[in-house]
Amino acid sequence: MKKLITLCLLYFCSHSIIAQDRGNHDQINSLKIAHLSSELNLTAKESEKFWPLYTNYSEKMHALRNNPMARYIRNTDMETIEKMQEKEAEEALKKIINYESEYFSLRTNFLQEVQKVLSAKKIIQLNKTEDDFNRKLLKQYRNKK
Repeated sequence: MKKLITLCLLYFCSHSIIAQDRGNHDQINSLKIAHLSSELNLTAKESEKFWPLYTNYSEKMHALRNNPMARYIRNTDMETIEKMQEKEAEEALKKIINYESEYFSLRTNFLQEVQKVLSAKKIIQLNKTEDDFNRKLLKQYRNKK
């Protein structure tokens, strides 16, 4: 019953969030935390240790996804790439490699830290639950367009 109520709340709240500006990262994050909480069934001891790790990781990932290199990767069009000199392309590639390395390093470090707190099964559930939440959010966003 608790899961059903949380999912309904998630569904209705996410409709209003998607319709608003991108500046609603905190609201989306709150819905994500509610969704993760209901799905993972963490004990009080696990929650006490897990949430500070997850919050720190989430903030770092948000900052990384919104840094200039990430925007460059998302916003560069094919025409601009085709006009690049080889030297410029090599510099851009180095920056992309550094960005990707930082991204996966952050993710790996988080998983290693959380492994000290949660079982392997719950960590896999966490990954699945995050993916499910992101898919639902994206689906609702697409339906709004």
